[in-house]
Amino acid sequence: VQLQASGGGLRQPGGSLRLSCAASGFSLDQHIMGWFRQAPGKEREGISCISVSGDTYTIDPMRGRFTISRDNAKNTVYLQINDLKPEDTAVYYCATDYLYSGSSCHIQPGAYDYWGRGTQVTVSS
Repeated sequence: VQLQASGGGLRQPGGSLRLSCAASGFSLDQHIMGWFRQAPGKEREGISCISVSGDTYTIDPMRGRFTISRDNAKNTVYLQINDLKPEDTAVYYCATDYLYSGSSCHIQPGAYDYWGRGTQVTVSS
């Protein structure tokens, strides 16, 4: 099981970007996937997740700006971030709770057992 996040970089406030998470060694449409971020000096926080059936969940403060999606053919999960703000600066990670068998998804970091390396997003003018 391997995950590779990409797509980060330096963006100006108000801009957008799309992060990608390519999976190998498993089919990510058979497992829940989540996006997380960790800003300097802060704990890792969950952003959004997608269930096996394709249902998504995004935490309230980020709903409307962050959108998770999945391309089963490419075995890739995406995180679209719009209207970037300086406080979005963080390392963004994708992960899977490989053994989760529920019908929905969750974003409890401690329960996710396979993580990608992360991609740095910096929002600054």
